[in-house]
Parts: sequence; C-alpha cells; structure tokens
Amino acid sequence: MRKWTDRLINLREINTLRNQIFVGFTLTIILVLTFAGVFIYGEVSVLLRQSAEKHIQQTAIQANGRLDALLKQIDSLTTQVVADAYVQKLLLKEVQKMPTKFNERQSLLQVANNYMAYSSGISSLEIYTLDNRRLFPLDDSSINRISEDALAAADGKKGRIAWIGIDPRSPDSVLAIRRIQLLDLSFFPGGYLVVHVNRDYFDMYEPEAKSDPSRSREFMLLGDSDDNPIISDIDHEAARSVLAQTGSTVTIGQERMLAVRQHSEVADWKLVLLMPVESATEGISVLQTAIYVSIGIAAFAFLLLTLLLSTMITRPIQRLMRSMRSARFGGLKLIPADRNRFRTLEIDELNNTYNQMVTHMNELIQVVYEKEITQSRTELKALQAQINPHFLFNTLEAFYWSLEEKEESELAQVILAMSGLFRYVIGSAAGNDEWVVIRDELEHAQRYLQIMKMRFVNRLTWNIDADEALLQAPIPKLIIQPLVENAVLHGVESRIGPGSVTIRVFSARPGFATVAVLDDGIGMDGETLAKLMQSIEGGFSKDPKKGAGVAMSNVQRRLKLYYPNTAERGSGLQIESKPGVGTTVRFEITIPSEGGERS
Repeated sequence: MRKWTDRLINLREINTLRNQIFVGFTLTIILVLTFAGVFIYGEVSVLLRQSAEKHIQQTAIQANGRLDALLKQIDSLTTQVVADAYVQKLLLKEVQKMPTKFNERQSLLQVANNYMAYSSGISSLEIYTLDNRRLFPLDDSSINRISEDALAAADGKKGRIAWIGIDPRSPDSVLAIRRIQLLDLSFFPGGYLVVHVNRDYFDMYEPEAKSDPSRSREFMLLGDSDDNPIISDIDHEAARSVLAQTGSTVTIGQERMLAVRQHSEVADWKLVLLMPVESATEGISVLQTAIYVSIGIAAFAFLLLTLLLSTMITRPIQRLMRSMRSARFGGLKLIPADRNRFRTLEIDELNNTYNQMVTHMNELIQVVYEKEITQSRTELKALQAQINPHFLFNTLEAFYWSLEEKEESELAQVILAMSGLFRYVIGSAAGNDEWVVIRDELEHAQRYLQIMKMRFVNRLTWNIDADEALLQAPIPKLIIQPLVENAVLHGVESRIGPGSVTIRVFSARPGFATVAVLDDGIGMDGETLAKLMQSIEGGFSKDPKKGAGVAMSNVQRRLKLYYPNTAERGSGLQIESKPGVGTTVRFEITIPSEGGERS
C-alpha cells in the first residue's frame, strides 16, 4: 500500500506544465493525421446524406402542417355553413315537405358569399336536399352528377367533411362533401353541402420559398387516398408512379431520388417530398481536398500548439482576474471547480486560495449589509416619529387660532379636516404605512391647507397642479405636508396681505417625478438661504419656538434614506428664493417601472 502511495505522489510531482507540453505535441500530430485520413471521410459522407434527409423531412413536416391547417380551415368554414340558422331553417322545411320559395332560395346567395369571403380557396358552394334537388345555386340540377361513392363517403362521415379528391367535372378543383344534420330534429340528415376548392389552394410552398435557390432541386406532390395526384411538381404519370412506390428512395425515369412521406389524418391524403440522391451527396468529392489540407495543417500543429498551451496557462489567470473585477458590479463570485484531470498543481492552489478568500469576504459583507438594513429601518422610524408630534402641535395651534378669531364659525369643517389629518398620520399604525401614493399625500396637504384657511381667512389661497399620470406613483408618507406647512408659516404668515401656496407634481424626465411647493412670501436672501441649507443638512434648528428647519431637515434625511441612488446624483431638497418674490422648494423621486422596485 505504501508503495502505491509513493507512486501516486511521484505521478503528481511529474504532472508539471513542461511535461504536459511535451506529451501534447506528440499526441496532437498523431491525432490530426489519423483523424484526417480515416475518420473524416467516412463520417462526413454519412452526415451529408443525413443532413439532406433531415432537411427534406423538416420541409415535409412543415408542409404537412400547412396542409392540415388549410384543410381545417375549410372544415371550420363548412361547419359554420351547415350550422347557419337560415340554412337549417330551409332544409327543415324541405324535410317537413314544405317546399322553399324562390326568394328564400335566393337569400342563400348572400349567406354563401358571406362565408366564402373568409377563404380564397373555395370556388363555389352547393346545397342539396335529401331528394336530390339543388337549393343553391338557383337551378334544377340534381345531385346525381356526384358519384354514389362520394355520397356514401359523406354519409359514412356522419356530419363530418368528406374529401373526395379531384372533381370529375372540373379538374382544376377539389371536391368535398358534408352531410347537413338538422339541429332541431336531433341531428336528422337534412341535405348535403358540396364544396369546390381550387387546386392551387393546396400549394404547400410559401411564396418566398418558391424563389429559394436551395429548393430548386426539391419536388413535392400531394395525392388523395386513391393515389391520384392533386398537386405535383412533376408530370402526372410520374406522380402516380411515386405515390404507388414505397421506401426511402424512388426511381423516376433513370434518376434515383430520396423520398420523404407524410400522411394527413384530416383528409387521408399523402404528401411526398423528393430530392435527387446526387444533390443530397454532392460535396463528398471535396473530402479528398480536405484530407490533403489536414495533412498540411499538421505541419503547423507545433506552432498552433504553442499558442494553445499559452492559452491553457493564461486562461485560469484571466478567469481569476474577471472574477475579481466583477466585484465592482455584483459582488465577489467563486471560481467554478475545474474538472480537467490534467490541470496543474499551481493553478489548483491559486483557485482554492482565491475561493476561500471570496467565501470569507462574502460572509463579512452579508453581516455588514444586515446591520446597515437594520440601522436604516430604525432611523426611518425615528425620523417619522419626530414629524408626527410636531405636525400635531401645529394642527392644534391652527385649531386654537380658528376658534379664537372666528369663535364657533365653521367649527364642523375644522373638526372634519382635523379628523382626516389625525387618521392619515396615526392610522394603520400596526401595518406597513411608510409608503402611500402621491394622490394621498396631496389630499393630506389639502386638508392641512383647509385648516389653515380657518386661521388666515382670505389671506391664504392655494392651488394644486398635478400630472394625472403621476397620482398613483409611490411616495414616502408625510413627505409633502411638512413643506406646505413651512410655506404657510414662514411664507404666507410673514407676508403683509394675501398670500398663496402652489403644489406642483410633474415629470421633467422619464422615470422621475418632481414635487415642488411654491409660496409668494417675503423670500430669503443668499445668506439666509445658505444658513437654512446648513441647518437642513445638519439636522438642527436655531429657532426652537417656531421649529424652523426641523420639518425640512427630516424631509431631507428621509429622501436620502428612501432614495439613496437619487441622493448620490445631487438631488434631495432644492430651494430657490428671492427677497420679495417668494420661495420654491422641490425634490425629485424615482417612478418604479411595472414590476420594478423603488430605488
């Protein structure tokens, strides 16, 4: 046992790259010459024939499928004709010995034209009674001109369509008969529907296939159940001869041809595709040249093998480099195990070491990611909890001023608006209430403005202009109302005389929605605006009495938490203000696509 172990160890030690190069050179030249001289010629000749047979087999299957589709189309159309209420009505009268009038038979023309318009293949329709009188077209022809065998075939089908074959009276059309069953008499026979179909309707080739040079040596023929040709690319007698023969090859004159047959279950017809044997096997003579070329290639095998071996050395290293670079786009990935038994020890050790490092780093990344998610959710809840008491305080203050200045005027409206406000803020506390739609946020802001209207009377007006297509877009809850509150308390309230607040929701670019709150208050100069932005980014307020900056700071932080990708592009709250003109506060959110996620 120890002896065999020592031998295995010795074999692993000699499994070096230098030894692999030596063995590879020798085996390559031997395999190239052997493969070129023996294997190629025999295999390729067989493959060429099989490829030709497979090609015409696929063509035959497609043609047979197209044939069945055409037959089923006629079957479906005739089913509608025999089930037509007017046709059933006339044949029922005939069965009940009530002859139809001329004008009633004349109406069948419109019925026939309506159904024939759905198929370009039907040349004419004929309707007969059971006593051999033709109701349509309008003449006194008898059904006796249809053979008894054809009538028997239609009766044997018991209401299904019977495909007879070439029409004896019109060689350019195919004849089909269907017995009409009376629905109101428990499917009692009431007559026959005779259909004449153009033979060209069963041309199996697509229009573009006819001009395909690769099919110039292919022939197709279609025969009925009695081996009578319906359509054929060869002469009539040769077609009958082919239909009568069996086997994978047939003879036409002095030429041998490959034959592929398909059978249509719908009409019991035969479809045969033919290709000359010489066309199927042409190209085998090229094999001799290929053998000589293979011998010439063997002379260059040593040079090519050098390139191959260098690739064997660099490919694992390149794969390792790609795996390391992929960390920038989707995390570190393990290198799949190489099942090549002739891999070197150096490459194995490199791959194993890298996979161990990646496994360890992915575990660390997962731990850090879970901690960040937990911290972000906790911070979101804390930020939203700060807004609610501040908002409720301002709402109660507005309610107080309304009662103080207007005594009991419009008290019911105030109570109603406040009820809606409280329900929106503290409702669904047990569920997931972090996200709403823009419509809900705008309604919430409008209720707040209605309450403020009680305080400012005619000093406050507002307008909401929102794109209808954006009203169902998701948005964090309580993200617009703090900006409206800030516009009222620091814009309209500070203005002498009437003031207005405008809320706009629009899309400036695809995939994004912009929310803007405008007021025509006293505005701010550049220095004041800079201090406000610093206060918002810092998350504190220099005016605790008014709470200036608290709401906007919370909105800014929530935007960065809910839309990290948007914040990285320099978005978030954007404030524009001019003294004596007013202030505009806007922010941009992403609109998730259908089935997509918020970013």
